[in-house]
Amino acid sequence: MTRMLNMVQAIRDALDVKLAEDNRVLVLGEDVGVNGGVFRATDGLQDKYGPERVIDTPLAESGIIGSSIGLALNGFRPVAEIQFLAFIFPGLEQVFAHAARMRYRTRGRFTAPLVIRAPYGAGIRGPELHSESLESLFAHTPGLRVVAPSNPYDAKGMLISAMEVDDPVIFLEPTRLYRAGTRDVPEGSYRVSLEKAERLTEGRDVSLFAWGAMVPVALRAAEQLEKEQGLSAEVIDLRSLMPLDKETILSSVEKTGRAVIVHEAHQTVGLGAEIAALLADEAVWCLRAPIKRVAGFDVPVPPFSVEDAYLPTAERVLAGLKEVVMAE
Repeated sequence: MTRMLNMVQAIRDALDVKLAEDNRVLVLGEDVGVNGGVFRATDGLQDKYGPERVIDTPLAESGIIGSSIGLALNGFRPVAEIQFLAFIFPGLEQVFAHAARMRYRTRGRFTAPLVIRAPYGAGIRGPELHSESLESLFAHTPGLRVVAPSNPYDAKGMLISAMEVDDPVIFLEPTRLYRAGTRDVPEGSYRVSLEKAERLTEGRDVSLFAWGAMVPVALRAAEQLEKEQGLSAEVIDLRSLMPLDKETILSSVEKTGRAVIVHEAHQTVGLGAEIAALLADEAVWCLRAPIKRVAGFDVPVPPFSVEDAYLPTAERVLAGLKEVVMAE
């Protein structure tokens, strides 16, 4: 049995499934209980499971994450919600110095099985500190898993998987896609790998890598490339940002010989640079053109409607594709 769900509904469904299956699972964060979360991703869960399992916390990100680490070390599996990703700055010391290092610090005797959920990215006309894409901060930190689903099916399956692994998981939810569309989502429990990318289209002329809210943008650009040039792009939704699915990335570029990487985070030291370095290290002899990155600009993400000038668009991605496929 399946249902048509948007991403917010799929995330709520995943939390509902695991709260019912596993008494160790707890949900905590600002307004997650009575109000059901700022985007209503936890709507109704406190009524169903009670305030001791769906916990409204003070407005203190360091406290939310620190408490989650303590709970995880004592046998629980907490899911902490940070209202917007850039609000996590006060809690980064807890993430980097404690959650990420626990397994290493104790030589495997202890783990910190917690999930930190956060909406991220621009496209909703948010004010300052509501639209940042900070995935490279977390992907740079050993000990953390980082995932960014782009559709409701993956969101539910990956969140269930994240609540079951023994590592801390940074679960990035593209705000722009929360209610952008629906997809068939199975009822009950299922899992999507936290380590595998998904090939969305087969292509022969160029590999196009994206994640989160940039996946629909990449697909539109690929469609336009085919329409205008008769060329096919192989679109890869990375989904898992740490660890990266190196096998899928390399096999695609070995086939096409060209690569374009799309992300809305700032270009400098963004995750696209790591993917480009991987290709330079392990697929350089397959490349028929320079690697192209289409990314956000190296400025603070602007607020409100000005963000339209910051975000990569299908037109910018198409221009990057044309540049690469036409290179000698």
